Amino acid sequence: MKKENSATVRDGVAVPASEPGSEQSRRRRGTALAFLGVLAFSGSFPATVHAMRGFDPWLTALGRAAVAGVVALICLKAAGRPLLPPRGRWRAYVLISLGVVLGFPAFSGLALDLGASTAHAAVVTGLLPAATAACAVVSAGERPRPLFWVGCTAGAVAITAFTLTQHHGRPTWPDLLLVGALLSAAVGYTEGGRLARHTPGWQVISHALVLSLPLTVPLTVVLALATPMNPTPPSVAGLAYVALVSMFLGFFPWYAGLAQGGIARAGQTQLTQPLLTLVWAWALMGERFGPVTVAAALAVLVCVAVTQRART
Repeated sequence: MKKENSATVRDGVAVPASEPGSEQSRRRRGTALAFLGVLAFSGSFPATVHAMRGFDPWLTALGRAAVAGVVALICLKAAGRPLLPPRGRWRAYVLISLGVVLGFPAFSGLALDLGASTAHAAVVTGLLPAATAACAVVSAGERPRPLFWVGCTAGAVAITAFTLTQHHGRPTWPDLLLVGALLSAAVGYTEGGRLARHTPGWQVISHALVLSLPLTVPLTVVLALATPMNPTPPSVAGLAYVALVSMFLGFFPWYAGLAQGGIARAGQTQLTQPLLTLVWAWALMGERFGPVTVAAALAVLVCVAVTQRART
C-alpha cells in the first residue's frame, strides 16, 4: 500500500509535505535567492551616505519610500494586480511598512548622520539575522535545531563584542539607533517572509509600499520644500539606489528566499552583509577599517556556514 505524505499547517492552511530531496533542493534555492537579496542590500549604507550629502536625512528616508511606492504602484497596475492587499492581512502589511519601509531607513539614516561610519553600521546590523530568527520563532512558527542557535548566538556575540570594543564598553546613540533599525527590519522581514509563502515576494513589498504612500508622499513633498538640498550626481545616484534597489528590487529575491528556505535559516545569509558592505565602503567611499572590524566580519561569516548546516 502506498503511504500518503503527511501535511504541515502554514498560516492555518494544510500544505502537503515535500519529499526529502525536493525539500532540500527548495531550501537551497531559498538560500541562494536570499543571498541575492543580501547582495542588493549590502550597498544600502554607502548609498545612504552619498544620498545624505545632498539631501536631508529625513528626506532621504521618506523620499526613498515615496519613490519606491510610486514605482510599486505602477508595477501592480501594469500587472493587473489589486493595488491594496486583502483586508484580512492588513495587520501584517502595516508591520512590514513600519519595519522596512519607515523604521529601518529612518533609524539607520539618523545613525549614519550622527557619525556612525558605514563599516561600523554594517557590522552592528550583523545582529539582524539573530533578531529575524527570534521573530520567526514567535510569529512564523519556525523551530530551528540547536545547532542553528549555536551559530546564530555565536554571530550575535561576535557583533556585540565588536560594538563594545569600539567605544570602550559603552554603546553610543548611533549604536542605539542601529539597534532600532535592526529590530524594525527583523519584524518586517518575518512578516514579509511569512506572507511570501502564498503571495509572490514582489507583490508583498509592493503592497507594503503602496499602503505607505498616503504618509510618505505628503511628508516627502513638505520636506523637499522645507529642507535645503544640494543635489549632485553622487547624491542623486545614492537616493536612486536606496529607493529602487534597497527598498524595492532587493525584496523580490529576499522575500522569495525567506519563504522557500525558511525565515530563520535563509535569513542567516544576511550575516554576510557586513563583509559585503565593508567591500563597498572601501571601493566607493575610500573608508579604512582596522583588523578588529575585519575579524568581526569574518567571524559572522563562519557562523553563516554553521547555521546553513543546521536543518529547521
